[in-house]
Amino acid sequence: MNTEKVINHIVNWLKDYATQAGVKGFVVGVSGGIDSAVTSTLCAKTGLEVLCLEMPIHQAPSQVSRALNHIDWMKSRYPNVRMMHINLTKVFDSLVDSVPAVDNEEDRFMSLANTRARLRMTTLYYFAALQGLLVAGTGNKVEDFGVGFYTKYGDGGVDLSPIADLMKSEVYTLAKFMGINEDIIEAEPTDGLWGDDRSDEDQIGASYDELEWAMRFVESESDPNTLNERQKQVYNIYNRMHLANKHKMIPIPVCEIPADFK
Repeated sequence: MNTEKVINHIVNWLKDYATQAGVKGFVVGVSGGIDSAVTSTLCAKTGLEVLCLEMPIHQAPSQVSRALNHIDWMKSRYPNVRMMHINLTKVFDSLVDSVPAVDNEEDRFMSLANTRARLRMTTLYYFAALQGLLVAGTGNKVEDFGVGFYTKYGDGGVDLSPIADLMKSEVYTLAKFMGINEDIIEAEPTDGLWGDDRSDEDQIGASYDELEWAMRFVESESDPNTLNERQKQVYNIYNRMHLANKHKMIPIPVCEIPADFK
């Protein structure tokens, strides 16, 4: 990969899109993870206004500190970068208190995790509308088009996706080239939606390197009978998640009414 050309291409694409849309720049949710760090830096390189939102909800201190350190790093290099700290913990807790309890609390853990992402999306769009900005998505290719590892209308609710054609490994390559802080590059990937230290790999059952391999293997239409036991496990994980999350990757189904019915 010609990293410098890829970076320049994305930066020009972002700038052109914002100019044509008639907006001032971008708003990005910065989580302390690699994807949001790379996305926000690419946005900053456009020279347009960039508002970084740090939006903790019962967040691990390490995630918050990585996010704040990254924003400070950007502000020291790009005068077009601003930040706001919006603590959504009380909003989330208030919502949890407002909805009925369930017999088994385990049943609503996933729903509440997705609720965190949707509260952040709502906050991003509040400031986007208020200040004439576009919401820049932070999903990569494996997450967005492989296993669908994101929240529909949460972190999947964006105006444009700068890194969605990059594999996770390629995102790391861009991060190193642009000088992203080492603590972010070395941190174990996590969606930060659970209030504990579980990683993406803990949830998925496979690493991003393994998922990239599976995505390419499926696209190659190779024979799965040639795989070893671990490869078969990863292959099955990838296919199961891709199928289960397919609804996130396709346009919303529209019931088309026959013309002679109208």
